[in-house]
Formats: sequence, C-alpha cells, structure tokens
Amino acid sequence: MLYLSEILIQEHDLKNYQDLCEAVRRRAREGEMHFQIDVKPPFEDTPEDWEDDLEIVFSRA
Repeated sequence: MLYLSEILIQEHDLKNYQDLCEAVRRRAREGEMHFQIDVKPPFEDTPEDWEDDLEIVFSRA
C-alpha cells in the first residue's frame, strides 16, 4: 500500500504539484497496486480536485 504521506516524506526534492504527480506515476509503474490519500499536498499549485487527479494519475500509470 502506497500512502501519499510516504511519498511526501521520502521524496525531498518535490517542488510542486506536478513533481508530486510524477512521483505518484513512477511509483505506480514500479508496481505499487494500491494508493491511499491520507494528507493534502502542501504545494501552492495543488488544484481543488487534487484527490481525484492523483487517483487518475495513479490508475493510468
């Protein structure tokens, strides 16, 4: 199970929401099967529909 908080803690070089999307996409491609959103991303450019957006990024990877 991949948690969003885990990505944010482990990926220290994330500068914006797009970087986060790339990290989620990469983790999904590496074989993660389940994605749990447990925190809100801390980036200024995080869109209002960020939860749906991250789910789509993960499932389409």
